[in-house]
Amino acid sequence: MTFCTAGHVDHGKTALVRALTGVDTDRLAEERRRGLTIELGFAPLELPGVGRVSLVDVPGHAQFIPTMLSGCGGLDGALFTVAADEGPMPQTAEHLDILSLLGLERGVVALTRADLASPAARAHSSRATEPRLRTPRTSRASRSRRLPIPRPRYPGSTSSSVMVPKKYPSVRIRRQPTRVSPS
Repeated sequence: MTFCTAGHVDHGKTALVRALTGVDTDRLAEERRRGLTIELGFAPLELPGVGRVSLVDVPGHAQFIPTMLSGCGGLDGALFTVAADEGPMPQTAEHLDILSLLGLERGVVALTRADLASPAARAHSSRATEPRLRTPRTSRASRSRRLPIPRPRYPGSTSSSVMVPKKYPSVRIRRQPTRVSPS
């Protein structure tokens, strides 16, 4: 099982992965200098009764949306972070949109930085996050454009497309057709 991290920049995705696995996924000197994830990071997580879960730590900054897309596509779910001291932020909703567009329907919400928040702020962050998770993400489809995605052609298959919000005009989601040779 493989899960990606997701959430607003600086809401503790990398710190959460480090706390859960002991692995610092920020490997590059530039990432350490800036305190910002730039490239995908990978860490194994052993869960009792479940086995090994692979975590893909993705950047949260809007400048790195293409990298975030490459890290979250085709996975089993998301480890979604919301900082308790700040609550949901603009990229919180954007990352939820992206996860929805990628077809991720399972996930775990982690309320991070709870030690920095008052009990009232923690309760507010929790209350403010819950409705965003329960709202069907398809409601944003009216503000999106359709992009065709090449899919493998199998007997009876049809082509499909994905909705990409207009605020990501540079994002191009491409899936290369897979050739299946008869056995």
